[in-house]
Amino acid sequence: MLSGTPFTYTIHNQNLLLLPQKAIFWQEEEILIVADVHLGKVGHFRKAGIAIPRSMEQEDLSMLSDIIHLYKPLKIIFLGDLFHSDLNNDWDWLVLWRDLFKDIELILVRGNHDIIADKFYLDAGFTIHDTYHIGPFLLVHEPMPIKKIVEETGYILSGHIHPGVKLRGKGRQFLTLPCFHFGKRQAILPAFGKFTGKFCLRSDESDKIFGVLKDSVVAL
Repeated sequence: MLSGTPFTYTIHNQNLLLLPQKAIFWQEEEILIVADVHLGKVGHFRKAGIAIPRSMEQEDLSMLSDIIHLYKPLKIIFLGDLFHSDLNNDWDWLVLWRDLFKDIELILVRGNHDIIADKFYLDAGFTIHDTYHIGPFLLVHEPMPIKKIVEETGYILSGHIHPGVKLRGKGRQFLTLPCFHFGKRQAILPAFGKFTGKFCLRSDESDKIFGVLKDSVVAL
């Protein structure tokens, strides 16, 4: 069962629940938005002879299932890098998981690691887009250069970067947390997958940063 307290962030008159599970639930549209799951990455490394527990990817799918049971989304939008690179046996886990939720619309906004043939996604019941516009938002995989964003573009929701924020202690201690990074014209979601890193972004004073703790999301 899920635990933890989401943070409600309102933007463009829409209420977004920022979940401790590193996803967004858009309340008005009943849509779950997830970035950078990177399923298949474990299998990719195991094929190369690097010993990584297979359970990591099953845990990510289990977490997605728990979120679905709690929030009951009508649609899930994946902001790219759902499956990491070449096809491997981990794809079967994704197909089995998809069969559990046949009534939910699944949309993949293609990322740089989503390189397997579209046929596999389509056969599994996904629709595929390079970008996806809905309401006030434009959903993409990679953040857009600020100079290219105009009002007509919409507010950007993206992934790709795996954003993190570094917290410093009184001494030399520091801790890097995954975070939701909301700028004036676009937001970057944390990577959902466990087997991913974090990249600390520079932020302006006007940016809103929300750190992800084990059981909560906090404004920083």
